[in-house]
Amino acid sequence: MKKMLFAFLLLFSTGIQAQRQTENIIIITTDGFRWQEVFKGMDSVIANNPKYNQGDSEYLYKNFWGSTENERRKKLLPFLWSTVVTKGQIFGNRTLGSKVDNANPYWFSYPGYSEIFTGYADTNINSNSYPPNPNITVLEYLNKQPRLKGKVAAFGAWEAFDRILNEERSGIPVVSGFNKMGGNKPTANEKLMNAMLKDTHKPWGEDECLDVFTHYGALEYLKTKKPKVLYIAYGETDEWAHASEYRSYLDAGRQVDAWLKQLWDYVQSDPVYKNKTTLFITTDHGRGDVEKEKWTSHNNKIQGANEIWFAVIGPDTPVRGELNTEMQLYQQQFAQTIAKLVGYTYSAAHPVADEIRYVFKMKK
Repeated sequence: MKKMLFAFLLLFSTGIQAQRQTENIIIITTDGFRWQEVFKGMDSVIANNPKYNQGDSEYLYKNFWGSTENERRKKLLPFLWSTVVTKGQIFGNRTLGSKVDNANPYWFSYPGYSEIFTGYADTNINSNSYPPNPNITVLEYLNKQPRLKGKVAAFGAWEAFDRILNEERSGIPVVSGFNKMGGNKPTANEKLMNAMLKDTHKPWGEDECLDVFTHYGALEYLKTKKPKVLYIAYGETDEWAHASEYRSYLDAGRQVDAWLKQLWDYVQSDPVYKNKTTLFITTDHGRGDVEKEKWTSHNNKIQGANEIWFAVIGPDTPVRGELNTEMQLYQQQFAQTIAKLVGYTYSAAHPVADEIRYVFKMKK
């Protein structure tokens, strides 16, 4: 009887595994991009304020305005509100009851990114200048698995990702800020990007490069190295918000959406990735909104800066579109969700939050 039960459980487990089609995952973050714009589009109160519209409200209305929230969000994020909503899932529209929050108590970048990748709100990580992350991230865990060893990489506009992902300990290549691309054997495209990085305008000094370099560096790596787990972290949405430049903030958000489309179109055209790749898209923290002038900022003294969103599209994620039922999810659940999507159960010395079951066709 015990042998029969064991055989049944083995077959059942194998059946679940056989149905999992995701062999690769691309995780994308756009720093500090508010759920309000994701689900409602351009905010007319901010756009009309000369402190924020960069003297060009006409441009904002021409490019981003519509008579309804649905029209406005489609103008801002056409890929998200065409392909992702019809083929995947989008969480975080709080007006419909779908709530996603930081579990960490700080509501800014290093703690948020650490929470995303460790599945744990480590209260010791309380500064953007925090040293290399002492916790094992899900990326480091996945890189230790035989099938994925040497097939995990990260690209981030902000120099801090070397520390957040602990590049030295993890052994994962992390190309962040103004790091050179391609190592000792750069491709022709990487050589060109390295030359451009050296000569480019640096609006944020040496701390952060323009997103265009991060994107095309990651895309070149995707095409030439064929990673199975790739992380891409865009930063301009946060930088332009801090600068009170709403036009640039919206432009940066729309550009990220266009790059998401480019990534999706590429993986769906490449036999290595087609119908075997999931995109997981999110942000590290929210921003103020209750007091409109605080949209530029975020921390635990600003109401709403803990409110985030995420989206998933891939072969193992059922089509649920925009989630509109009451739920409370947390950023710390992302790490295990990422691991489960590629067929692993992430474990570490610290506690790891459970996966988000909505994302999967079958309960694991």
